[in-house]
Amino acid sequence: MSGGVKPAGGEGDEAYATLRNNAGAIRAITSAVEGTLGPKGLDTMLVGPRGEVIITNDGVTILEQMDVTHPAARLLIQVARSQQEQIGDGTTTATVLAGAIVAEGTAQVTRGVPVAKVVRGVQEGVAAGLRMLAKRARPLEGLEDPQLYSIAYVAGRENEDLARLVIEGAKKLGLPKMRDPQFRFSDTIVSHSRARNEVWPGLLIQKRPANAQPDFPPDSARVLLFQDAFEPESVHDEALMTDSGFQKQMQLREQFRSLLPKLVELQVGFIASDRGVDPEAEQFCTDHGIMVLQRISRADLRRIADYTGARPLRRTGLGKPAEELAGYLGYAGHVSYDERLESVRMGEGKGRAQVTIVVGASTSEVIGERLRIAKDAASSVQAALRGGCLPGGGSAEAAVAHELERYRETVQGMEGFGIAAVAEALRRPLAQIVVNAGYNPLEKVEEVKAAQIATGNDALAIDCDTGAVTDMAAIGVMDPADVKLHALQAAGEVAAAILRIHTVIKMRQPRTEE
Repeated sequence: MSGGVKPAGGEGDEAYATLRNNAGAIRAITSAVEGTLGPKGLDTMLVGPRGEVIITNDGVTILEQMDVTHPAARLLIQVARSQQEQIGDGTTTATVLAGAIVAEGTAQVTRGVPVAKVVRGVQEGVAAGLRMLAKRARPLEGLEDPQLYSIAYVAGRENEDLARLVIEGAKKLGLPKMRDPQFRFSDTIVSHSRARNEVWPGLLIQKRPANAQPDFPPDSARVLLFQDAFEPESVHDEALMTDSGFQKQMQLREQFRSLLPKLVELQVGFIASDRGVDPEAEQFCTDHGIMVLQRISRADLRRIADYTGARPLRRTGLGKPAEELAGYLGYAGHVSYDERLESVRMGEGKGRAQVTIVVGASTSEVIGERLRIAKDAASSVQAALRGGCLPGGGSAEAAVAHELERYRETVQGMEGFGIAAVAEALRRPLAQIVVNAGYNPLEKVEEVKAAQIATGNDALAIDCDTGAVTDMAAIGVMDPADVKLHALQAAGEVAAAILRIHTVIKMRQPRTEE
């Protein structure tokens, strides 16, 4: 393929020093996560400066927690971060693909292929690869499709209990909600070391009530939300130094106090504020059986509003007439405080459907990893419902690699070397899965290639238990198409950016004003 291509006259190792340095850093980052790929992938132990330990198989967790200073390596970590933010799973695959494209592209450049040609070829190869992957995607037949469980099981690292939880939660939400582009299914998952696995048909808000001392029996409640402090308006600190300012503050407090009985009139049973709660207001609510949460996140406030139909308002809104204020109230048929989980349960909301998937574990050390696994499974299920699925185990990528090689033969010009680099990189996931399972990657990758060509079956890969060529779709090893598509796209973008770097210059420090 690259025979006859030689470095340009007069160019030595110095011409490729930056590229080699960057490629080395990328290789170091890739090696930190590639051992976790596939069903036989192992865990990584992360040790913090104070001796804290995280044991995980999750690629983005490993990369986010690593102490990385090399600028090119940080670019690669951005691939994992982008994959996590956009899809929620597949970060290791994206990292391995990016590392492989950089390695193959670097090899082409150091043989004398112009960088611009390689980069152009990589971009063309990635675009063609995306088209080839997309045309192989298989749509799912809704929430009852048996492949959906297989996807949750594979992404959930073969934890049957987590896969069942995720599928149950998805069914309770329904297909329209799962396909809503603004909804992140993984956000519905919470964990607690004292919890039992369950799918709660509503919200579980991990907060203690501000007035936690009384018992709040499970009850229905009208819901009032403040996107502000639940306390009197205040005057400026400077104004408080004057008699008029002090009198104004007392008037505001008295006015606030006079509005509190309106809560009883409106039969409010639950109040949440994203800031603090006035002690007098807290005591009033306690006396009248109104549960109060303070300093909850804006995300939780939005979730409560969405679920109960409440409309958040400012504290000044408490002065509205009762009949007008009633229009801001939401409703939940069940509100209670779970002492064991230190969380508020809300159910039977009159707004949009919600579920909370509760993941339990025996120890606090394990619970973090189970939460990450469950979130990966949830993200994969949602991605599959949106964009279909592909056979897993590296089979789809290997099939596209062979198709890209045939496409490369039709390309005139040196861009073909970049296309070849992408084709070779696409075999890397299969090769790494095979290595992690204890087999020879050269032998097994060629075995898969020959079998796919002979049978015309793109779903063939290696069974990691037996080492035999097996139909991945037949044994239920399926991956979301969107995971693979985004991984290849993100990997191609960062690889092209790294290959184009010719010089690294340290920026000057900004001048400080005397």
